[in-house]
Amino acid sequence: DASEPPAQLKIIRDLIYQVSGIYQTENKFYLLVGRANRRMKIVGARTPREYLDFLTARPNRDVEMRNLLNEITIGETCLFRSMPQVDALRKVVIPSIAEAKKKMSFTKLRFWSAGCSTGEEAYTLAIMLLEETLTSLKGWSFEVVATDLNDRSVAKAQEGVYNDYAVRNVPPEYMKKYFTKVGSEYRVADSVKSHITFSRLNMLDDSKMLFMRGLDVIFCCNVLIYFDGKSKTRTIQHFYNALMPNGY
Repeated sequence: DASEPPAQLKIIRDLIYQVSGIYQTENKFYLLVGRANRRMKIVGARTPREYLDFLTARPNRDVEMRNLLNEITIGETCLFRSMPQVDALRKVVIPSIAEAKKKMSFTKLRFWSAGCSTGEEAYTLAIMLLEETLTSLKGWSFEVVATDLNDRSVAKAQEGVYNDYAVRNVPPEYMKKYFTKVGSEYRVADSVKSHITFSRLNMLDDSKMLFMRGLDVIFCCNVLIYFDGKSKTRTIQHFYNALMPNGY
């Protein structure tokens, strides 16, 4: 069958699953093929068999696996991606933190979007917090610290310009209030941007992580899938050190 993918690509698919928990189902297999082909051209592998060698036998196989994972996970995010998460934040997390902080006369919140990709999560958090400062957090201030390892993603996040697909879940009233149409795309308002700092950060750089302190909430989505047990443990220890006593 000409359309049947080579056995090596199926092995690569299983390898990705073992490393990251990402499984490319049959109907999404073409995505894997396209992205593996892109990496094959870059590293100069002529066949899937040869590329499998780059992922399993070569000295820097881990680096190549990470590059492939970057290709696979690229642009897999959007604003207001998970409404249940946003609701939990509004109804459970923020009230609980606000109560604890009020007792200590603190009225500032610090959120961290760790592995912020192209910025959609950070902007979602800032919009939601802006809305809360009109109601339950009147008189409070907040900041969102957003970091990623990928320079290209950070640059795109700083631009804050998104296509239809990225804003498809944004409630219409927020679209009106916080976005301006620019050609066929949408720019995030400066009133939202001013609350966020975007920067490049490697979460396994212990010296840099010492500066991440005093945080109330840490969002870390689709990042730990790249790490082995030891790196996960180190990263989670960093999160624990960074969090305030009542943090989430």
